[in-house]
Amino acid sequence: MALETTVIQNKLTDTFGEKVSGFIQQHDIFSFEVAPYAMSEVMGYLKNDPVLRFNFLTDVCGVHYPDSEKDRQFAVVYHMHNWYDNVRIRFKCFLNGDNPEIATATDHFLSANWQERETYDFYGIIFKGHPQLKRILNMDEMVSFPMRKEFPLEDGGRTDKDDRFFGRTPDNC
Repeated sequence: MALETTVIQNKLTDTFGEKVSGFIQQHDIFSFEVAPYAMSEVMGYLKNDPVLRFNFLTDVCGVHYPDSEKDRQFAVVYHMHNWYDNVRIRFKCFLNGDNPEIATATDHFLSANWQERETYDFYGIIFKGHPQLKRILNMDEMVSFPMRKEFPLEDGGRTDKDDRFFGRTPDNC
């Protein structure tokens, strides 16, 4: 019998209460929020529970929401897969914009190592307990985090392009 989303939700809410919330089905993937301080505990439960068996961490990535309230300016998004029942889930942990920190997932999945380093490299999110949290794709000397939305999309001082060639005129900008 296939693993139903109601079973996932009921097991999580019965075990973790208010640490898990916002359950929703989006585009064939069951999604929810986890309190950041409970991420490791919830992930371990999802992986080791004999019914849930989410034994594969598909992805870890970051998101920057600069216009959100201070406690929700960053999110770490986790995608997990139950290969036995072919069910996928996604959960988000929202983090404080002044101090974006969360526990590492490498305690549960060694594959999280590279993904967390990439997320740190691009968003500056600190994964506490990570075995080697340092830049992985950008230069070590870099002081900014390029995927944060603190920077304008275009350089206003560029002189090598003409907006007319891109369909942008002063009338429609």
